[in-house]
Amino acid sequence: MKKDIKINVEHITRVEGHGNIVIDIKNGRIKELRLEIVESPRFYEAMVRGRKYDEVQHIMSRICGICAVSHTSASLRAIESAMGIQITKQAELLRKLAFHGEIIQSHILHLYFLVLPDFFGVGSVVPLAAKNPDIVKRGLRLKKLANDICAVVAGRHIHPISLFPGGVAHLPKVSELKALKKRLEDSFEDLDATLELFKSFKVPQFSKKREYISLKEDGGYALYSGDIVSSKKYSGKPKDYKKIIKESIVPYSTAKHAESRKGIYMVGSLARVNNNFKQMSKRARNIAKDIGLTAQPYNPFMNNHAQLVEVYHSTEDAIKIIDKLLSDGLKNEELKKPKKYGTGVGIVEAPRGILFHEYTIDKNGIVTDANCIIPTAQNLNMIEDDMRGFVPTILNKTKEEITKDVETLVRAYDPCISCSSHIMDVEFEE
Repeated sequence: MKKDIKINVEHITRVEGHGNIVIDIKNGRIKELRLEIVESPRFYEAMVRGRKYDEVQHIMSRICGICAVSHTSASLRAIESAMGIQITKQAELLRKLAFHGEIIQSHILHLYFLVLPDFFGVGSVVPLAAKNPDIVKRGLRLKKLANDICAVVAGRHIHPISLFPGGVAHLPKVSELKALKKRLEDSFEDLDATLELFKSFKVPQFSKKREYISLKEDGGYALYSGDIVSSKKYSGKPKDYKKIIKESIVPYSTAKHAESRKGIYMVGSLARVNNNFKQMSKRARNIAKDIGLTAQPYNPFMNNHAQLVEVYHSTEDAIKIIDKLLSDGLKNEELKKPKKYGTGVGIVEAPRGILFHEYTIDKNGIVTDANCIIPTAQNLNMIEDDMRGFVPTILNKTKEEITKDVETLVRAYDPCISCSSHIMDVEFEE
């Protein structure tokens, strides 16, 4: 359809941070298309240079108020890799439990408070709460449970304070873990209601084959650890991440873009579910099939549904971890001490995708260099590519409808824009 349309969305709503959508169509052809990241660049890599190694995870957790456990975990894994620290099994289980809490709370926040207004045709969760209070209350219950998991294990639900190099500085009470387990078991009623709600929505039909990159490991659904794998059948160890991921700067964005060996790629829930389907719990696999996820493996709008599937998996795995902790018996443990110094890489799966932290630490325990690659920055190329493919399929609609559909596409990626703004290289002179 030959059509002239100009779309300029300043500060797309219901995403974390500030981004603009610019689309210019002449005679039905895309002349210009950009997702502009307009947040001021932030300087976290520079902030940790010159700081002691055991301060870094607290600083890096401030990159995001939603993914604070992820940034803390990636930071700790990089520090412990650089300094030869091996944590205990109990400490690892506690960290993984906190990690599941973050996965659940972040996905529920996105699904209920950022995505649902699109399906109900309202501008925000406020009118949704007025007309459908029970739905919003359900989301709040699930999110509070997830926040409480982080608080019990990590000291508070935002910016954890008990996760340290060498282990975990705070031991939860047995009664707290038992109470969390009961609430997690009870939460399946709310999750099943959420599933039925999302099954009732009509998902936009758009599919384009893509490369998925995520972590993968034997014996479990990789979130806290693993190797880097691509759906295009290649892989790499964490220390070799720069051989797989290449960053670049674009003139209209304060966030870098990224490409893999094969080109643009997608990270996040949809990537993880596709790359690690067999590693999910049986219940989560069945729900993925029931919700239509396996029938549309390349539809980016299905990232929302992949998040819901991951909530089921994380809820089940959190229960298993609590059972393991209780059966083994909780023990007070001292933090493990550094054995060396050097460069280390820490990689985890943040809610929005694979997250990279790398630090160099000198013999005095001082960080001399740091690098982070954020999930949303990795997705920016893919989002723009999807927009280029999606827009021509909806040109029969009005400008307002096209704008809404494109915003919905961007929101499906659950972008964390503030996290992604890391383009500046700052050097301090003596």
